[in-house]
Amino acid sequence: MFHLEHHSYFLQTSVLQDISTYIVHSIMNWVITINVYYCFAVTSSSAVSAHLVASVIVAVVEGRGLARGEVGMASIDLKNPEVVLSQFADNTTYAKVITKLKILTPLEIIMSNTACDTGNTTKLFSLITENFKNVTFTTVQRKYFNETKGLEYIEQLCTSEFSTVLMEVQSKYYCLAAVAALLKYVEFIQNSVYAPKSLKVRFQGSEQTAMIDSSSAQNLELLTNNRDSRNGHTLFGVLNYTKTPGGSRRLRSNILEPLVDAETINTRLDCIQELLQDEELFFSLQAVISRFLDTEQLLSILVQIPKQDTVKAAESKITNLIYLKHTLELVDPLKAALKSCKTHLLKAYYSSLEDKRFGIILEKIKTVINDDTRYTKGCLNMRTQKCYAVRPNINEFLDIARRTYTEIVDDIAGMITQLGEKYNLPLKMSFSSARGFFIQMNAECAALPNGQLPSEFTKITKMKNAYSFTSADLIKMNERCQESLREIYHMTYLIVCKLLSEIYEHIHCLYKLSDTVSMLDMLLSFAHACTLSDYVRPEFTDTLAIKQGWHPILEKISVEKPVSNNTYITEGSNFIIITGPNMSGKSTYLKQIALCQIMAQIGSYVPAEYSSFRIAEQIFTRIGMDDDIETNSSTFMKEMKEITYIMQNANDKSLIIIDELGRGTSTEEGIGICYSVCEYLLSLKAFTLFATHFLELCHIDALYPNVENNHFEVQHVKNSAGNKEKITYTYILSKGHTEEKNYGLKAAEVSSLPPSIILDAKEITTHIARQILQKQRTTPETLRQRAVYHLATRLVQTARNSRLDPDSLRIFLKGLKKKYEADCPVSGQAQTEDGQ
Repeated sequence: MFHLEHHSYFLQTSVLQDISTYIVHSIMNWVITINVYYCFAVTSSSAVSAHLVASVIVAVVEGRGLARGEVGMASIDLKNPEVVLSQFADNTTYAKVITKLKILTPLEIIMSNTACDTGNTTKLFSLITENFKNVTFTTVQRKYFNETKGLEYIEQLCTSEFSTVLMEVQSKYYCLAAVAALLKYVEFIQNSVYAPKSLKVRFQGSEQTAMIDSSSAQNLELLTNNRDSRNGHTLFGVLNYTKTPGGSRRLRSNILEPLVDAETINTRLDCIQELLQDEELFFSLQAVISRFLDTEQLLSILVQIPKQDTVKAAESKITNLIYLKHTLELVDPLKAALKSCKTHLLKAYYSSLEDKRFGIILEKIKTVINDDTRYTKGCLNMRTQKCYAVRPNINEFLDIARRTYTEIVDDIAGMITQLGEKYNLPLKMSFSSARGFFIQMNAECAALPNGQLPSEFTKITKMKNAYSFTSADLIKMNERCQESLREIYHMTYLIVCKLLSEIYEHIHCLYKLSDTVSMLDMLLSFAHACTLSDYVRPEFTDTLAIKQGWHPILEKISVEKPVSNNTYITEGSNFIIITGPNMSGKSTYLKQIALCQIMAQIGSYVPAEYSSFRIAEQIFTRIGMDDDIETNSSTFMKEMKEITYIMQNANDKSLIIIDELGRGTSTEEGIGICYSVCEYLLSLKAFTLFATHFLELCHIDALYPNVENNHFEVQHVKNSAGNKEKITYTYILSKGHTEEKNYGLKAAEVSSLPPSIILDAKEITTHIARQILQKQRTTPETLRQRAVYHLATRLVQTARNSRLDPDSLRIFLKGLKKKYEADCPVSGQAQTEDGQ
């Protein structure tokens, strides 16, 4: 009896007690102790694409001697002035380190030279280099990994609002050592230092988010489509309706590291609920958010002080001050959009925007910068904005230089007009950042004499119906123009630097703003995804219960809505074995459960009619049967590495998805390994879904009452001639194990194998199956024990969670009694007779 509607009243049970084990533990021990280290497979295409956009530099250092396994990490994004510190104890597989690095997608990894000495490399260094083949490795002397210097850096550079991080990291020597080497190196490669009190520094342990190893992220296609890395059919593609680079980055990091705190998740869900119920709020917020630029990158450039004043540095600073003005002018519209919001988080964001420092910075900027200076699209428009950004009469020489520049531009326009009249050609002035001013002409507008342009014109190019060219005089005037620009930029830069030095003390409020914008952008993106599909708000309980859930990525690909299915996993029935023929939907269903779990834990609605989740601290998947050429692993060895990794790292709060195991070796060994792995996982309270073609595994439920069998149904349809059957896939999940026997033989029948081979195979299969089934009979006693166990777990759930009134509770308990009697008829009859 599968009461999804009432699931919240009879949720999870207590730990399994004294379940005896009968099968070969020696095989399990062999699996666990295989001397391999789990390796994360990375497709070359995804690695290259990640490398092209990478901007994160990470320093990693490991303790020595007794402290080996204690790892410190520090990372900084060159596009975002935020330093993230981590320190944690890892096991011999260094799974946490590799996973964290995979999430950061670093441009460069810095390690101590003592970790990489030839012939004496540490295990951590070997694993990192093995897993990050496309990442630049830099070794620096161990003396730069200095925790005292690291603490000094944080005291000097951390903004006052994040200074509490000092209390968190004072005794975390390894992350302090890592940040010392990192900041020293960044100063060296950037040729600039960070302004005092300008960096956001935060400590991030490894317990605040769920862990998804990169192999699982790849299997589930969270960020990259496995068939085509440029394809958007991923979970990120399904949810990404963000309008800003910061929002997109936040969504990406959340998908890879979902939250584990139900209160925080529910706060986000409250926001999405309000956004869905209040259209005006949704559209007004979206309109404002879409006007924001990359706030994090803007901040990053503003807080860096170049060691040398170059024209490029000057131009960059002026551009970013204009971007800053543009950003600050959006604070009031954003406040106005949030003014009538009701949820706690949106109110908190509204309050953060009331910070007086936004107004102070904007007023200071407006004393120097023209009111009508703004961010515009087009390089010439932006050049004009930069030239005339500073108000007149602040610097007399700047005003003279600008007049000179204007005259040169006017002269260029005049010269091009004269050339057009001279040759009777429709010439017009154009501009590009690479070429400066040049001449353009539509080819179809004029019949050229002899089909050629006059000899005065040089550097002629033709694109479609347009000619582009220049002349010797125009080249000279461009040079004069550039010289004039250099003077303007230099003088403007000095004024801008003076202005920035005055506003540095107030600039910390922009960290708050960038955080607010990226979070609102992500929440709006979640709400947008809900409007395109019938998603539902998830609940968080101690049960995984999904009513009519479907695969979110498949929905985007399919013309028709995918077939939906129910899922029900509790602590009392925490191990689900799924059977069914090939192509019946097993893999899709397993991935669907994991994707829904991740969506729920990042604060998104999920594709279902109703859903409840138990927070998962780790999500593991073992999917696929491909050889790994890069690590020289056969199918079987890859299976063993992956399952070893799961068994070493899983705990009672894990969600484990296993799609086929033991197929890379002989059937007998495969069944043995599957059985022993299942027994090990059954000793945990982890929620496990195990899809298999080994039907012998289905009988494990006779020994373990917390095992449930489910299968995907198929229908047999006879053709019009009536002599051959065709299998129709329903993609519907049902209770019990599959009744489909020998579906491999049926698939072979429609191939070109000779009939005599098929006949022999059927006889041999029948003989083997009969032998196995004789050894696996379910006794009345095991049926009774199972029924008692399930009744007990349901009663515990009801006592723990029921919100039913007395009459409803009485009806529900009568239903439980009927269910118990149906599952245990012999016992039920005996009790009735005793009662008489």
